[in-house]
Amino acid sequence: MAHTDRLTVRRVLRREIAGTIGLLTDEQDFSAMRRYRSFTFDDHTLYLQQVEALLRSRASQGSHTSVALFDPEEYAEFCAARDLEPDISSSRARFTAELAATGPTLPYEGQPLADLLPALVDEAVRQATWEYATTLLSRLGACASCGEDIGRAAFTRASGLLVRILDTARPGNRHLVCSVSGAPETLVSVLHADQDEGGTTHLDDAEALEFTTVLALGLATRSPGGLVMRTTSPNTTDCIYGWRLRGDGLEPLTAGEVFDAYCTDVESGDLISPESGVDYCVPPDLGDLEPPQGGHHH
Repeated sequence: MAHTDRLTVRRVLRREIAGTIGLLTDEQDFSAMRRYRSFTFDDHTLYLQQVEALLRSRASQGSHTSVALFDPEEYAEFCAARDLEPDISSSRARFTAELAATGPTLPYEGQPLADLLPALVDEAVRQATWEYATTLLSRLGACASCGEDIGRAAFTRASGLLVRILDTARPGNRHLVCSVSGAPETLVSVLHADQDEGGTTHLDDAEALEFTTVLALGLATRSPGGLVMRTTSPNTTDCIYGWRLRGDGLEPLTAGEVFDAYCTDVESGDLISPESGVDYCVPPDLGDLEPPQGGHHH
């Protein structure tokens, strides 16, 4: 009887344990892991099917599971830095635990793996973009003229601009895209700002932080770039407008410039038919775009 009670307690406790699965999302990463003899999977499609079955099984038992991207190169570096044998499952488990603490993860909530995978990749890109932009901002240091931290001042400026952009937007759901050109690549950040029936705007904190950081980097470095917003609300046409980054501020795009940007193929330069039910507009007036008194604007 006591033995049976202990087994029951263990089953109950097992449901209290949260787990993380490190997932190899593409064929290339999957092939890289096959060099380890202890990694016994030999078919990526079957591997994904088995992962999905495991996720469903854990969910049916009431267990919470999150999914993380498993990168073979990062795994090899992890093992080398900690003097671990990479060709054993316990090392992979330790690396996955590290991902759960520091890397991008998403909870499994019963969605198909085909939907979870692209969302997980997007989350990884978002975090990498934020980390890269944050690093570049921090390297700008202090202004030689006034001693103010350039990155911090630019972030404050970007935050204020974002608030004013959202405050002046018409009611509805807003989809914002900010792009900043630079070496070695252009940074792109997306922010969704949806309104509920009461008019309250809801932002994802991580998205907002990344978006503001990328915008701040563009302002601080005076890099070429732009910001475009699309607003959607019931029973009205969508409205698209935007700004170009100019100096440490934003310059409104004309309706014609927005139309050209959306109706021209980036690669070929050919014209694309405009979407139906969409207005290409001039952005609303944001008011005084000068930095606040005492703000960094050299």
